[in-house]
Amino acid sequence: MAIDFMAGAQSLRDELIARRRDFHQHPELAFQEHRTAGIVADELNQLGLEVQTGVGQTGVIGILEGADDGPTVLYRADMDALPIQEENETDYISKAPGKMHACGHDGHTAIALGIAKLLSNHRGELSGRVKFVFQPAEEQGRGAEYMIADGALESPAPDFCLGIHLWNDLEVGKVSVVSGPTMSGAGVFEITITGKGGHGAMPHQTADPIVCAAQVIVALQSIVSRNVDPLDLVVITIGALHGGSARNIIPQSVAFSGSFRLFREESREMIKTRLREISEGVAHAMGCRADVDFGLGIGPVINDAAVAARARDVFARFGDAVKVVEQPWMASEDVGLFMQRNPSAYLLVGSANHAQALDYPHHHPRYDIDEAVLPMSVGLMSALIADYLQAGG
Repeated sequence: MAIDFMAGAQSLRDELIARRRDFHQHPELAFQEHRTAGIVADELNQLGLEVQTGVGQTGVIGILEGADDGPTVLYRADMDALPIQEENETDYISKAPGKMHACGHDGHTAIALGIAKLLSNHRGELSGRVKFVFQPAEEQGRGAEYMIADGALESPAPDFCLGIHLWNDLEVGKVSVVSGPTMSGAGVFEITITGKGGHGAMPHQTADPIVCAAQVIVALQSIVSRNVDPLDLVVITIGALHGGSARNIIPQSVAFSGSFRLFREESREMIKTRLREISEGVAHAMGCRADVDFGLGIGPVINDAAVAARARDVFARFGDAVKVVEQPWMASEDVGLFMQRNPSAYLLVGSANHAQALDYPHHHPRYDIDEAVLPMSVGLMSALIADYLQAGG
């Protein structure tokens, strides 16, 4: 007899909402997720899972064993919040000044716990196991790397990897299932322009790094328009600019930093080369010096076509309650590190409700979700995981 996972998930609705709101009220930044990890570990222990804590500093792993041997499905959720002051007026607003779950990770953690509970109720019908990975520090792009270094992909090694991201660009009821790149890779950079400071009334005696930085920033936009294949997708953003101490002083130096996003890893070195060439060239022409530094980047999230097709087939069983679309997202995620060794898929689940003004973008101080997405996500992903474990992979 087929299991009605959506009905089971709906029975957990109040519990899921309460859990998500609790996480929302107590956000924790990267590698500081001690309270969240403690709650996760306690819940998994109560469900009878084999639990590991302190993986990748504050990560948690829980292994749910089925009744018979079979494949291992890794399901990953992230736990960290952002350094944002929340501006919502709900009764579950963040209690931590300057910290906020503004990207949906509170929902991701609650959903993963819901899936663990729902599947544990049916473990006698599963062949294989589910390896739940609760990851820290996704917003820094380092948490997956730290967990993998601590053995998260071993003992047991997964045969398939799955995960979701709540997505406020889609309304509840829609799920984006992409074959191929679904989220972009990213790189970060910092550029320091050094000139010659002086009096604001005598600019001819200086080499103004502010004017130079402005020219460099504008020139960098030509990389996308003139160096990238028009059929490719690349975004370059300057997110911070610092320099100067008073309105009548031309400073000695100015620093700005940004990021770039890409779907084709082959574009990374070209982008980095052009960032350096343009910055150094413009600075030299204006009598300044440009020093360009690159931080660690992360690769794009690429879905396996067969896993994506299987997800579409499973979700089709829910009829009109779920509309599957194929829409990639230019944001970046380090979940791709878990997905490199095995067939995998990362799905974007619509969480917006325009009628209720629950549609602010991710990383916005008024970001919030339609909590109807919580049981829906539990039902969808429980059904997909069980499809692998009931069919023997």
